Amino acid sequence: MLAMPFENRNYAFTGAFVDELARSGLRHVCVCPGSRSSPLTISFARHATIKTWVHLDERSASFFALGIALALGEPVAVVCTSGTAAANFHPAVVEARYASVPLLVLTADRPPELSEWGANQTIDQVRMYGAHVKWSVSMPPPEVTASLMAFVRSTACRAYAIAAAAPHGPVHVNFPFRDPLDPAVVPGDVPPQVEQHGDEAWHGRAGGRPFVNAVDPEKRLVPADMQSLAAELAGIERGLIVCGPQPSPQLGPAVAALAQRLGFPILADPLSQVRCGPHDRSLVVDSYDTFLRDTDLAESLAPELILRLGAAPASRPLGQYLERRRAARHVLVDSGSGWSDPWHATSLRLDVGPVLFCTQLAAAVADQRSNHAWSDRWRQVAQASRKAIRQEMDGLQELSEGKVFSELARLLPDDAILFVGNSMPVRDLESFFPSTAQRIRFLANRGASGIDGVVSTALGVSAVADQRVVLVLGDLSFYHDMNGLLAAKAHRLNATIIVLNNDGGGIFSFLPQASYEDLFEPYFGTPHGLTFQAAAHLYGIEYRLVQDWQQFQQTVAEHLTGTGARIIEVPSHRGRNLAHHRRIQEKALDSLRSRAGTER
Repeated sequence: MLAMPFENRNYAFTGAFVDELARSGLRHVCVCPGSRSSPLTISFARHATIKTWVHLDERSASFFALGIALALGEPVAVVCTSGTAAANFHPAVVEARYASVPLLVLTADRPPELSEWGANQTIDQVRMYGAHVKWSVSMPPPEVTASLMAFVRSTACRAYAIAAAAPHGPVHVNFPFRDPLDPAVVPGDVPPQVEQHGDEAWHGRAGGRPFVNAVDPEKRLVPADMQSLAAELAGIERGLIVCGPQPSPQLGPAVAALAQRLGFPILADPLSQVRCGPHDRSLVVDSYDTFLRDTDLAESLAPELILRLGAAPASRPLGQYLERRRAARHVLVDSGSGWSDPWHATSLRLDVGPVLFCTQLAAAVADQRSNHAWSDRWRQVAQASRKAIRQEMDGLQELSEGKVFSELARLLPDDAILFVGNSMPVRDLESFFPSTAQRIRFLANRGASGIDGVVSTALGVSAVADQRVVLVLGDLSFYHDMNGLLAAKAHRLNATIIVLNNDGGGIFSFLPQASYEDLFEPYFGTPHGLTFQAAAHLYGIEYRLVQDWQQFQQTVAEHLTGTGARIIEVPSHRGRNLAHHRRIQEKALDSLRSRAGTER
């Protein structure tokens, strides 16, 4: 609790707000330079228990804050001045909203009498993020009265609580400040009792967190619900568990135990934290993105019930498979951002944490299934597909984007964090990173799946993580967020940044637009002709361009045991990369068809 004199009403107001955030649990704030935000910036800088991270670029700052919040699972604040500075926060706010990341967005503003009167650096900031925030409030211009000091502390507490409540998400607080913006002493601005004792004279609380967050989703389920669902599942032989993106490392052991009781295979997106780890992975299926492309095979693997945990998986073939399985009963366990059902197939949705759900349901299942024919079929298909993929990968001499992930599966140490960019990298992770016993935390900006802010988000994770962070992203994502590299230098962060440079938008080569040759390159392929050595030098980051797999392996291995940041650029050709993917898929499917013919 603050017990210090304040120079003027702005600093009494923001000092109380910042102190209440700290009491609520705030530990990190990202600050962007600006005059109008000085009361917030200086109040944060003065607070001993809150770590400040200074960023010059608002978009990078907001994604960096998002990365910290993603890594820690707790609210992180970001501060900017008025005008378009606040607009630059919007992409990160959108990602936080759809990825359920707790973010406190604190924007400085001009006072009401200057709004809509042509004042410089003034835009309409009231509720400027619309439906993309859980709560938005515009504070009154600071005054030091008993009622307003109680209000400012209650608002800080409420903002933190709403951001932290399940599902997590962003909260926006807008502060209109009048002059003086610096901590200049204004006689008579602060009443004598506050000058002597800080605002504790009007505080009225003994400390602790005065607001209780929403019920923990890991404590919501009623045991009776488990018994009825367990009885239903016990009578189903062909069940399937699909694990989509979610953050908890505890889900792996919990869902593995449930799968053993039910005899259901687990289709595990890497971002589910289930595909890899020391838990029982005997029922984990990791190559479905390839073999579900065979329509006949997919039809032969039609389930009676699909139990989905977490968000929608990244795999397009899996999504199409789920959409076609409308005859099956779909049960969705989702305590995240809401209704994760783009196929509109769910018949039962349970608003509960997936770890608790799996633990309670496993305990409620009376007997472990003895007939394993269904799960054995899935495992055999997955094993044959994975073997064919590995053979093709091992024989691939040319640098190719998909093989980066099969190589990383061999190179990454235990407890590494692998952050992947959107478009092709997250899909190649899905297709080519096999199930392993290593503890690897997989992260990505999959809320809105944008390519902006990826560098900054990964560096935000690196800023607070004890583990080594490896980022793999495409050249356009890297280009979008080169400003974010300054954080690596300024804060001396440890990160390995692998840039897959195919000179443009690689994912479009896989889409129907590629058949329109006269339009494809200028409007979709969009070649830029850049390499990124100069960007690395600009920010003082070590750089290596690799030309073959031996160089890639050596460079990654060397840096995983070192410190600091390094950019490793992997050149590839979009056309040949497409051919590599198709050949690997065809070889795997040919192997499965040959195996099926032999069995018949």
